Amino acid sequence: MYAIGINPWVWTSPVDDAALADLVPRIADGGFDAVELPIEQPGDWDPARTRDLLAAHGLTAAGVCAVTPPGRDLVATDPETVEATVAYLKCCVDSAAAVGAPCVGGPVYAAVGRTWRMTADERAACYADFRRALLPVADHAAARGVTIGVEALNRYETSVVNTVEQTLQLIDGLTDTVGIMIDTYHMNIEEADPYTALIIAGPYIKHVQVSGTNRGAPGTDHFDWPRFFTALATTGYRGAICIESFTADNETIATAASIWRPLAPTQDSLAFNGFAFLRRITA
Repeated sequence: MYAIGINPWVWTSPVDDAALADLVPRIADGGFDAVELPIEQPGDWDPARTRDLLAAHGLTAAGVCAVTPPGRDLVATDPETVEATVAYLKCCVDSAAAVGAPCVGGPVYAAVGRTWRMTADERAACYADFRRALLPVADHAAARGVTIGVEALNRYETSVVNTVEQTLQLIDGLTDTVGIMIDTYHMNIEEADPYTALIIAGPYIKHVQVSGTNRGAPGTDHFDWPRFFTALATTGYRGAICIESFTADNETIATAASIWRPLAPTQDSLAFNGFAFLRRITA
């Protein structure tokens, strides 16, 4: 049975010490096993305090989410931006190690929403630039026992990688520290067969995020969840399954994630109905 986690973005943004102090007890009371921790800005939450808070409520840190707003890029940008982005990602790694999270995941290559056309040669050069830029982060992570999960996004949010196949090309040649973070929301949009894509990603999966196909609760949508978990079982992945969704009540995060309407009667119902479904289907 997989550990089931949730990202506090379901309720609020930014996720800081005050938000975690309020939400962690509720997450634990709802039956979850783990929490996925985003870092919008270094220092939003204190790793030592968060580690102790999670432990006090019987929870673990499932992973740390790297956040890439405009200006956080490793490709098609200037050296100063690459340097600052590398420093941010190393901070994420340090926070993950301190809180006991096994993985830092996210679209670590470019800012969400940044898109541009590329020829085949330009794409190959972009991917090579990414590997060079990420290498010091990967080495930093390996030294601290943390992995990096690279997340493919849908075509409206990035033009760098949209599919598992592209992500495997992007990370080709990097150490085993670097792999793939699965997100079912993006897979549903981009993969012709998300279940076969999941099997192909199998040996490289570092972390798994789930949500309904409309970013609501898993199980309230058209995704074939039994088939998804049957495929996931064949990959050997034994990490946490984390619900990632967002609140429409925070203007910044709602705009960034295109959340234009409530996705459930309440955010609690999204979280806890999603949890009940995942627990039932993965039992």
